[in-house]
Amino acid sequence: MKKRTLSKIVASAAIAAISVTTSFAQLNLGADCGCPAVGSRPTKNLSTLTDGNQELIANKTLTCDTTWIIDQKIYVPNGKTLTIMPGTLIKGVYVVDPNNASALIIERGGKINARGTANCPIVMTGNADPMDGTYSMTNVGDWGGLVIAGIANNNLIVGNSLCVGIAGVGKMEGFSAADATSRVYFGAGVGDPAGFTTPDDNDNSGVLQYVSVRHAGALIGSSSAGNELNGISLYSVGRGTTIDHCETVAAADDNFEFFGGTVDVKYLSVLYGDDDFYDYDLGYSGRMQFLFGIAGDTVTGLHTTDNGFECDADDNSKAPTLRSHPLVYNCTLIGNGHINPSADNTGPAAIQAKELTEGEFYNNVFVNFRSGLHLATSRSNSTNKGDAYDNWTDNTGDVYLTSNGGKAIYHSLKVKNNTFIGAMKLVTGPSMPDSIKSGYMTLKRLTKGKNPAYFAYGLAPSASDTVQFLTTDKNAYVPSVYGIDYTWSWNAGHTGFTNTYCAVPFANISTDVTAPNDGWFSAVKYRGAFDATQQSWLSAANGFTAPFQRLQDANRTDINQDGVTDINDFLLLSGKFGVVDSK
Repeated sequence: MKKRTLSKIVASAAIAAISVTTSFAQLNLGADCGCPAVGSRPTKNLSTLTDGNQELIANKTLTCDTTWIIDQKIYVPNGKTLTIMPGTLIKGVYVVDPNNASALIIERGGKINARGTANCPIVMTGNADPMDGTYSMTNVGDWGGLVIAGIANNNLIVGNSLCVGIAGVGKMEGFSAADATSRVYFGAGVGDPAGFTTPDDNDNSGVLQYVSVRHAGALIGSSSAGNELNGISLYSVGRGTTIDHCETVAAADDNFEFFGGTVDVKYLSVLYGDDDFYDYDLGYSGRMQFLFGIAGDTVTGLHTTDNGFECDADDNSKAPTLRSHPLVYNCTLIGNGHINPSADNTGPAAIQAKELTEGEFYNNVFVNFRSGLHLATSRSNSTNKGDAYDNWTDNTGDVYLTSNGGKAIYHSLKVKNNTFIGAMKLVTGPSMPDSIKSGYMTLKRLTKGKNPAYFAYGLAPSASDTVQFLTTDKNAYVPSVYGIDYTWSWNAGHTGFTNTYCAVPFANISTDVTAPNDGWFSAVKYRGAFDATQQSWLSAANGFTAPFQRLQDANRTDINQDGVTDINDFLLLSGKFGVVDSK
C-alpha cells in the first residue's frame, strides 16, 4: 500500500501529460479526410505509372483510397510532379539485392507535393508494417527512403568522391555504381549533361508537410561501403522548397541528411534512428528551428545511434571555399547515453563538428549524450589542416594552417546559449580509455578521423576552452532539469515503453538570445524545442505523426489535457485538498 499526497498526485499527472507511453494503431489513417480504413484499401505498384526507366510518365496524384507500393526505385523526372493527398499510405518493399533497394527519388527539376495535414498525415513505411502498432522499432532498412535532388549550391569540386567530374555536380549516395545516368545527379555546373548548368539557391523541389518516413535506410553493398540511403536525403535542395512537420522513424542510417543546399526546415522529429539524427555536409547553409530527436534503447541491442548533429564542411577534406553554415535554434535532442563506438561513429556527441565546418547553434537542449561538443582539430588526412576547432576557438593565437590556400575562419562556428543535460563532466586531464568507458565529456577536441580507436587521442579542453564554452558562450551542463526525464526502456516487442519519459521542462529555460526576426524564424526566448507554457507541437492536438502516443500537453496545470488551464482542471483536484490518497 502506498500513500500519495496531493502534491504527488499533481506530479504524477504532470509526468503522464507529456509522456510517450505505448504504440498506437493507424488503421484509420486519414479518416478525418474521408479516407477508408487501411485494411480496405487495394494495393497498386507505383512501377505501373512509370516507363521502362522507372521514371514517372506524367504528373500523378496518389490518393488515400489506395495503398501505393514502391516496388522498385521510382523516379520523378524533370518537369513532372508527384502529388500525394493527405491520409495516403505508401509502402516500400524489401529487395534482397541491395543495389535495387526500393526508394522514391525526386530528380532535379521534378517536384513532390506532399501536403499532409495535422489530422491526416502522409505515411511512408515498410511493406511489412501492418500499421496496427505491433511492428517493432528494431525493423530498420526495410526499404530505401525518400530522396530529393535540387540545384542549389554545394561545394563539390573535381576529385571529391561524390563529384562526377563536373564542379558542383555529384552523384547521390545509395545508388548502384553501375548507374551513371544524370537522374542520380544533384547540383548544377557547367557541362552538366541534363542542362543544369547554373546553381539556384531558391530552387523549389516542392512541399513536404506532415510526412512520416518509417523503417527506411537500405544499404547499398556492405555496411562498410558508406553507400546507403537515409530516412530523408536532401541533395542541393533549395530554399524554395517547403519542409515542416516531418519525421523519420527507425531509419537504418542517418535520419535527415543535408548534402549542400539552402533548404529551411522546421518542426522535424527523429525517432529511434540508427545513425545521426541530423547530418549536414557539402556547404549546407539553411535555417533550422524546432527540431526534436530521441535515440533508440541500446541496452536492448536496438541501434547504435551516433550524433545529434554531425557537421561537416566537406567529407573528403578538400578545403572548400563554400563552407557549411546553417543557423540552428531551439532543438531538443535526447541521446541514449551509450559509449561504445561502432562503424564510423566518432560520437556519440550532441554536436560532432568535423571537417572545417561552420554553423551557429543557439538555444538548444541536448540530453543524455556521451559528450556534448566534439571539435575536430587538424587531422593527418586533412588537406587544409585547420579544422572545426579553429573555426570555434576564441584564441586568436592558434595557428590556422593555410596549405592549399585555405584556412580556418575565426568565429565561423558558434555554439552559444545551449543546455547539456545528463551525467556529463568536463575532462580536466588527458583523455584516457578508463574515462571514456565510464564517463561523459562536455567538450572534446578530436585529433584524428573516423576510426573508433581514435577516441583515446582526444585532447582535454584547455582552461581557456572551458571559459569560452561555459562563461563567454553561456552554455550550461547540468545533471538534470526539472521536468525532463529521459530514463525509459522498451517493452518486450519494442513497440512501446515500459515507463515514461518527458522532453519538456517544468519551466522554460531562459536565454538572452533570440532567433532573427526575419519572417521565417519564430523569435522565442527559451531553450529547447518546446514552450513549457504551451501545448507541445508534438501533441495529438497538433496532429504530429508518430508511431506512438505523442508527446502531449507540456502545461502541467492542464490536468484534463484540453489545451487550456481553467476551472475544469481545478475542479478535478478540488476534492483532494487536504486529503491523503491511500493506494
